[in-house]
Amino acid sequence: MRLTPRRIHSTEDARRLAQRKLPRMVFDFVDGGAGREMGTARNTARFDDILLQPRAMADVATRDLKQTFLGRRYDCPFGIAPMGMCNLIHPSADRALADAARTLNIPVGLSAAGSTSLENMRQMAGDNAWFQVYFGGSQQATLDTIARARSAGYDTLILTVDVPQVARRVRDLRNGFSFPFKMTTRAFLDFATHPAWSLRTLHAGIPSPQNISADPETRFDRHASRAGADWTFLSKARDAWPGHLIVKGIASEDDAIRVVEAGADAVYVSNHGARQLDSAAAAIDLLPRIRQAVGPDTPLLFDSGVRNGEDVVKAQALGADFVMLGRPALFALGAQGEAGLNALLQTIKEDISVVLAQLGENAVSRLGPHNLFNPTPDASTRRTRAATPDLHVASKT
Repeated sequence: MRLTPRRIHSTEDARRLAQRKLPRMVFDFVDGGAGREMGTARNTARFDDILLQPRAMADVATRDLKQTFLGRRYDCPFGIAPMGMCNLIHPSADRALADAARTLNIPVGLSAAGSTSLENMRQMAGDNAWFQVYFGGSQQATLDTIARARSAGYDTLILTVDVPQVARRVRDLRNGFSFPFKMTTRAFLDFATHPAWSLRTLHAGIPSPQNISADPETRFDRHASRAGADWTFLSKARDAWPGHLIVKGIASEDDAIRVVEAGADAVYVSNHGARQLDSAAAAIDLLPRIRQAVGPDTPLLFDSGVRNGEDVVKAQALGADFVMLGRPALFALGAQGEAGLNALLQTIKEDISVVLAQLGENAVSRLGPHNLFNPTPDASTRRTRAATPDLHVASKT
């Protein structure tokens, strides 16, 4: 008797299935964080401390999930964050992400460390594709990559600035995870006990970064310094990029203000999913402070710790204009490939709609501090966000 595939109803379902189906080395690459991984736990736990205010008897028979960001109307208030080497999770991961982006009309970020070329991703995802670049190799090499993205037709560039040096990720070190990949006895045994993943990957070919120079002098080195992404380089990147420029990895009010003054079109609040600094504050705690610092009109993206539709709503109530998903998408791909991804994204979309109804709101665009339990007294509209950042939280203690 053929068993019906287990349905994914949540990110937690996807994570459990992915942990069973992926080699430990690959799962840990997705799931792990920096140091003792206290930061990854903090990112998700702090969402549980944020309470929402239900409202009754509002006309919420229909709810609108559409959101405008940087002049474009998207059908959902979330997108897919740029992540490196997605095809390591599933050989068709990038194509599945591109297809989902077009189907749901949401943005999908392709990382410079992605396993699909930026040209191919632009063809697959069309205008829904954004490109993310790290500083790498040299200033000129990075500017060349930016020019390549411009030639490929991208309109939105994400410059990630929170990786001056890749952090020590203990799980990866214990597993011997590296690029280029080196087969060890431990890795062989790990792969042998996960034959479905191994056969798919062998058939498709082991993925490698497709958007980094192949020159031996500047080729991809995951652990090389990226400290060249300084304020001077931001100015040069701004001059070189005629489209929308987003600066990702901002975790400080002062940095956010300076990024806006440098001409960026949007600030991306993130602590890199706690994969860089274990002791960093939870990204959701940074969000209202940065909103207060840059004012109500600066577009803000947010990621780190988001696991469901309710988290998306909380981030929007605290000041985000748009929310990006990272690990949840990879867990779903690792669990059930494209079908798993589509199931999870649909679940998150449904979650948002249900939460809107509970809050008495009929549009995502109306979310703001007034939807939080114990908001600030003057937080009556979305454009008076986070006047006193610490008052939105109902403490567990």
